[in-house]
Amino acid sequence: MEELAGRNVGVDGGDDDDAPTLSSQALAALQEFLLEQNQNQNESPADQSEVALVTEDWRLSQFWYDRETAEAVANEVLALCSGTPSRVACIACPTLCAYLKRIDPCVSVQLLEYDKRFEQYGSDFTFYDYNKPEELPTEMKHAYQVIVADPPYLSGECLEKVAQTISFLSQSNAYLLLLTGEVQKDRAAELLGLHPCIFRPKHSSKLGNEFRLFTNYDPGTRLGGWEQEK
Repeated sequence: MEELAGRNVGVDGGDDDDAPTLSSQALAALQEFLLEQNQNQNESPADQSEVALVTEDWRLSQFWYDRETAEAVANEVLALCSGTPSRVACIACPTLCAYLKRIDPCVSVQLLEYDKRFEQYGSDFTFYDYNKPEELPTEMKHAYQVIVADPPYLSGECLEKVAQTISFLSQSNAYLLLLTGEVQKDRAAELLGLHPCIFRPKHSSKLGNEFRLFTNYDPGTRLGGWEQEK
């Protein structure tokens, strides 16, 4: 659309011979743009490929998942919930919470997050400070069958405290999914009995650290399955 910049197309008044005209290339571009705008207006929210989120705050170590990652993990969570009413807890992973709600608005999901901008989620939001791992409403204790956690920092201390929160939230035999750096592989196994999956999570912002998805159950053919020990 650069060709149209700074031009008064269709200005009232003046002779027809002086009226600016569009080249065939610019006209085709304009028509394509208007068609796309019309299609976007006709799409329902569920048809949109991206979910709108607040801007990442790097001071809070926020890095949102890309669409492929968010959809893959959301579909995995929904597969775990299939056939039985399950409550889902998302610890510091608002991207996942948003995609879960987009795919299945009826899913029971609670976001535990430090960033109070997510208070817009209403009753689906609970303020959470990982430094106070069990300072949560008593009704949340042992109330969740599926728990997904994405600790904000790649430190052993942060993972240990998030593990305490997971223990506080989880029912017996709960499904656990952890998204964190490759460097936490041994600690994830030691603290929570988790194994890495072949599926590799990615973020919209390109990060230098290799991230992994760990689970306490064998996903079978989903998520590429567990990575085999070498």
